[in-house]
Amino acid sequence: MSEELVVRFFAALEDGDIAALREIYAPDAVIWHNDDLIEQPVDENLKVLQGLHRAVSGLHYEIIRRVPAPDGVLQQHVLRGRLRGGAEVELHAAMYLQVRDGHITRIEEYLDSGKRAAIKAAREALSV
Repeated sequence: MSEELVVRFFAALEDGDIAALREIYAPDAVIWHNDDLIEQPVDENLKVLQGLHRAVSGLHYEIIRRVPAPDGVLQQHVLRGRLRGGAEVELHAAMYLQVRDGHITRIEEYLDSGKRAAIKAAREALSV
């Protein structure tokens, strides 16, 4: 069950389907990244994901491995796409997605902050 939910989650991410993502997240879910150590609430995370879709076209998650865990799923992937200026995006990451009662309740994402910086800058440039 957890793995099916995670498959739906990444399909919604690739499609930029914010409504589906909101349904998949538990209302009180938190999203944590290793590069800022902040626990982000759902609404804030969805704003970031909307910006990601505006900044990166052809967004795709290349799954390296997905492993069921007792309370969720561990996944290693490469986020790929293209910035508006034409630069290719290749962000290697690993995520732990905690699932309870049919919803994602927590995400812990480990990624290369240097590679993430270009995506973040492109996203922020669009919101100016």
